Amino acid sequence: MQINEIHRGRLIDHVQLVVRDLPRTQAFYTAVLAALEVPLGGTGEGYFWADELFVTSADSEAALGQLTGRHHLAFQARDRAMVDAFYQAALAHGGRDHGAPGERVYHPGYYAAFVLDPDGNNIEAVFHGEAQRSAPSVHIRF
Repeated sequence: MQINEIHRGRLIDHVQLVVRDLPRTQAFYTAVLAALEVPLGGTGEGYFWADELFVTSADSEAALGQLTGRHHLAFQARDRAMVDAFYQAALAHGGRDHGAPGERVYHPGYYAAFVLDPDGNNIEAVFHGEAQRSAPSVHIRF
């Protein structure tokens, strides 16, 4: 896998999910990431990736034959409409409802939706409300 550029500067460097059914999971994440305007970074034998999310099959070299178990992963959304689009895309592509779009009590303006992906991972899209950022991310070219 050749990487020519990445974005860095957020808390998480990367997340790897090891899944049972890679094609089904890839269809799910392709749809929800498209709703969040995040393109797939690449695919290969037994894996695909987007930004800092790497998804592999259990028989891939990186997985060492083990499923990762159930995780919670939250994607940033630009606005409430993007959270809503994520939720609809997830349900249309094999996701299960785990919390419809709405404001949460975590802090004022926290608007999120939760779905379970095909392997039962709790996937969230969140808009934290109006805020000013110094930059959306750090763009690094190799």
